Amino acid sequence: MNNLPIVKTLVWHDEAATAAFAAQLTGSLTHANLNACIALQGDLGAGKTTFVRYLLRALGVEGRIKSPTYAVVEPYTVPAGEVWHFDFYRFSDPREWEDAGFRDIFASPGLKLCEWPQNAAGVMPTPDLELNIQVDDHEQRQVQVTAFTPRGQVLLA
Repeated sequence: MNNLPIVKTLVWHDEAATAAFAAQLTGSLTHANLNACIALQGDLGAGKTTFVRYLLRALGVEGRIKSPTYAVVEPYTVPAGEVWHFDFYRFSDPREWEDAGFRDIFASPGLKLCEWPQNAAGVMPTPDLELNIQVDDHEQRQVQVTAFTPRGQVLLA
C-alpha cells in the first residue's frame, strides 16, 4: 500500500447515508486501527458533529454525546478502546496544545476525531483520514475522503 494520499468521493443523500458510512467505517476500527486520527473539515452545519455522533454510537457509546465546542475535547471509552472527540473551532493559541495535554493524548492509543483541524495546524499531527464535508444545493453532503497514511488507507478500504 502506497501512492498516498488516496481520495474517494461520496454523496450522503440523507442522515441515513451518514449513519451507514459511520457504521461501515466502524467495521474497520478494530483494536489495532482504533489508534487513528480522523480530521473533519466543512462549514458550520455541514454535518461534522452529526457524523461523529453516528460513529460514536456505532462504536458503542450510549447516553448523551455532547459537542466539545466549549470544552475542546470530550473523551469516551468504547469496547475497542479510548476515543477523543476534539472541536478546535475556538482553538487559537498553540500553547494551549501543551497546556491542555493534547500532545500526550495524540501520542496515546485511541481514536482521535478532530473537527476544525485547520485551527490546530502546526501542532496537530497529520491525520490518517480526512473527511471534507460540503452541503450542495439539494442539502446532500458531498464528501471527499482522503487517506494520508497507510492506516488511513486501510480505513478507507
